[in-house]
Amino acid sequence: MPKLYAIGEALIDFIPQTKGVELKRVKGFESQVGGAPANVASCVAKLGGESALITQLGNDAFGDLITETLDEQGVDTSFIQRTDEANTGLAFVSLTESGERDFAFYRKPSADMLLNQSTIQTDFQSTDMLHFCSVDLIPSPMKEAHVEVIERMESAGGTIIFDPNLRFPLWPSVEALKETVLEFMPKAHIVKIADEELEYLTGSADSSSLQQLFTGNTEVIIYTEGADGASIYTKDGKIAHDEGYTVDVQDTTGAGDAFIGSIIYQLLEARLEQQPIQYIQKNAVNLLKFSNAVGALSTTKKGAIESLPTAQEIDRFINQ
Repeated sequence: MPKLYAIGEALIDFIPQTKGVELKRVKGFESQVGGAPANVASCVAKLGGESALITQLGNDAFGDLITETLDEQGVDTSFIQRTDEANTGLAFVSLTESGERDFAFYRKPSADMLLNQSTIQTDFQSTDMLHFCSVDLIPSPMKEAHVEVIERMESAGGTIIFDPNLRFPLWPSVEALKETVLEFMPKAHIVKIADEELEYLTGSADSSSLQQLFTGNTEVIIYTEGADGASIYTKDGKIAHDEGYTVDVQDTTGAGDAFIGSIIYQLLEARLEQQPIQYIQKNAVNLLKFSNAVGALSTTKKGAIESLPTAQEIDRFINQ
C-alpha cells in the first residue's frame, strides 16, 4: 500500500494549563507528544492510512513516551533510532486567550538533530510520499539525513511534500532560515505555505507572490489563511478555495499538521489510481473541505496528536 514517510523532529510539547499567561508566568503544564513530522504521521495513521516516522530519540522517558504514543496511533516506528548522545527534544508553549502560541525550545542539541544519514534504512516505492519541515534543517547531521532521504524518494519516483513550519527561535539568524527554506523548497512537488510565512519568504503579503515559489519540482502550493480557510494554486493560478469552519478554539498546536496530514491521507487513498498532482487538480475543493474540517476539529482540544479527530467525527462535523 502507498505509505507516508515523515522525517524530522518528534518532541514533547509542554502545554500550559491556563491560557492568557506569559510563558515565564505559567505555573503548570501538561505534556503532549508533538513535533510536526510526528503529528503529520499520526494524522495519516489515525485516518486509516499507512505512515512511518524517520527520526532519532534519546534513551530517556520522553523517548519512550513518544514511541509508545506513535505505536498507539498506528504509526510505523521501526525507523526511529535511539541514542545516548543527547536527550529527546522539549518545547514549552504558552497560549493566548484565542489559542495562539509562543514557544521555548530545549534542543541544543536534541537527539533528532544527531541522526546520521548512513544509519537510515529505507526502501521507497513510487507510490510512497515524503513529508518534511524546516525545524530539522538547521546545520546538523539531521540536515544531511534530509538531503539523503529526499534524494532516495525522488529516485524512487515518489511524491515529496514540504511544509516550512517556520520556528525562528531555533535558527542563528532569520536570513539563514530563509536561505535554507528556499534551498529545499524546489525539491518538493507540493508545498504548504501559511499566510504569515508568505511575506517573509517572498517579500510580499499578496497571494500573487506565491508564483515566485514555483521553482524546481514544485507543481502545487497549498496556501493556508487561518480562519479564512485555504486555497490551492498551480503555476496557472488559484484552482480552489474553501472558507473553512468556525469552531471554539482551545489550542492551535498541530492544527496545520492535521491539515496537511489529512491532505496527504487523501492523496495516499487515491494513489493507486491517480498521480497525486493529477488528483489534486481534479479534486481540489473536496481536498480542502475535508482537510479544513480536520484542522478545525484539532483546535477544539489541547495538544497535537491527542486532539486529532477520527474519521467518524470528521464525517459528523462536515455533515452537521
